[in-house]
Amino acid sequence: MKNKIVALLFLAALTAGVTQGQTAAVDTADAALRRDIGEMLLIGFRGTAIDSGHHIVRDIQEYHVGSVILFEYDSPSGTHHRNVASPQQLKELCTYLQGLTDEPLFISVDQEGGMVARLKVRDGFPATRSPQSTAAEGDKAVRSNARVVAQMLRSAGVNLNFAPCVDVNVNPACPVIGKLERSFSADTDVVTRCARIWMEEQTKRGVVSCLKHFPGHGSAKGDTHAGLVDVSSTWQETELAPYRTLIAQGKVDMVMVAHVVNHRLGDTLPASLSPAVVRGLLRRDMGFKGVVVTDDLAMGAIAKQYGLEETLRLAILAGADLLCLSNNGAQRYNPDIVPQAVEAIVRMVHEGKLSRADIHASAERVRALKHKRLQ
Repeated sequence: MKNKIVALLFLAALTAGVTQGQTAAVDTADAALRRDIGEMLLIGFRGTAIDSGHHIVRDIQEYHVGSVILFEYDSPSGTHHRNVASPQQLKELCTYLQGLTDEPLFISVDQEGGMVARLKVRDGFPATRSPQSTAAEGDKAVRSNARVVAQMLRSAGVNLNFAPCVDVNVNPACPVIGKLERSFSADTDVVTRCARIWMEEQTKRGVVSCLKHFPGHGSAKGDTHAGLVDVSSTWQETELAPYRTLIAQGKVDMVMVAHVVNHRLGDTLPASLSPAVVRGLLRRDMGFKGVVVTDDLAMGAIAKQYGLEETLRLAILAGADLLCLSNNGAQRYNPDIVPQAVEAIVRMVHEGKLSRADIHASAERVRALKHKRLQ
């Protein structure tokens, strides 16, 4: 009897040890998953100066957010100086943000020049010109403008610019491309050449470039900030030309995918949520191996159609590596968007709705780009 008791106690101890080991392994795997998810998040926040109590500090340090996006204008409140008020203030903000983590942090803006500029002359930043106006004057003007932008961003501590815009000016009346002079030209060769120059100038100064808005927004008649825009009847195959050429030349680190719907590319979903567009056309057909970032998921084309969890699920399934949650759409500002997003993605992984391997692959692409350009 004594031997039986000893054996039972041994077996119980052994079982407990196995259970504890399994629990530890699960905890370790979940911790790695959460780090990977944080690396996939590109987050917007309010504040020109922040302290330890700000949610973005928690988001970076506890949820491992790897990228932030800065704005001058705060859409939910309709006020200016959300993150940018002056050159010195911006530099101090960027320095503080980088100091929150031992890992490189992408600090990003949209600074295309002209009417799309988060760093404005009225706040003390250098004047910049629109892509269209510089392209009209030739390569030298494009290079000069790109150099001004790159130097401005570098000196402020911004290391990722969502530019150049390679939308082809198919429809000069497009409310968010043509009318704002964001396209270099209606000539794809000009667009390609100007984009190459722009990327060269930013790369020289340690600023990562991002081509946008794949697979082409230049023919649109509507604005994806407001709602769904279908370009199926207006889009042209030639709008892919700048991407094909520059990707084939190994020039492209990052591509932003638009929220336009284009049935001609094999899906009824917005391009940013479409496996046919991201995994099919961009990855498989064009051979792009860099980072894919969604356009802002707070824009009306997405936010009015899908809830947060469904948006995240579809974007990850489509193949996005960086999920842009600007917290700067027309809807209410949400300081807890990061913990909500992380917990939703973790839950979907556990439920088998998302692949842990896909999430890790995306996070590794982001880390590889940081190692390549920011070290």
